Amino acid sequence: MNIELIPVGPFEVNCAVVWGTEKEAFVIDPGFDAADIDAVLKKNGLAVAAYLLTHGHMDHIHALADLHRMHPAPVCIHADDLRWAFEETNQFLPYYSVPEKPDAEFIHPERSGLGKSPGMSFQTLETPGHTPGGVCFYFVDEKILFSGDTLFKGSCGRTDLPGGDGRVLAQSLKKLSVLPDDVKVYAGHGAATTLGHEKRTNFFMQQAAG
Repeated sequence: MNIELIPVGPFEVNCAVVWGTEKEAFVIDPGFDAADIDAVLKKNGLAVAAYLLTHGHMDHIHALADLHRMHPAPVCIHADDLRWAFEETNQFLPYYSVPEKPDAEFIHPERSGLGKSPGMSFQTLETPGHTPGGVCFYFVDEKILFSGDTLFKGSCGRTDLPGGDGRVLAQSLKKLSVLPDDVKVYAGHGAATTLGHEKRTNFFMQQAAG
């Protein structure tokens, strides 16, 4: 599986373009800088199979409409975040205006096997707490987890924004703690890590699993 990370926007979200042997890709969390993401797709000759959104915060979805106009494809987002993701409350001025809602097919991301390439099927793990509809995308065959803002290297997502819930997030981290130690984690911000490293060193993971 090929992964190209593109840090985008004022909050440096890790947008990921993921593809296998076929020339179709998943675009995970297109938060900003649509031209930069488009350049990666074109450089590698990729069509978009789907947009996978770990959650609905503005910094993870702001480039979605622009990209969708260039590369139409279904959008996977949990219904609990779709309810508010494109509303006026989901902005952070002066950095992010209200995200434009694309004219797209929206599907709940529990659906797997969207890609044609071997090894590109994924499981959706519902991991609310940072937002009500937060999810992680787990590519089981590749042992790769895209954790959005649920889990970071050495930390976890904040819960003081509307819809956040610390107790719920702890349960989500506990769910992640049962996955194998050698699963590589690409978080929504910051450096990559492994679940084993986080189980050994991350206070929030240890508290949730304990």
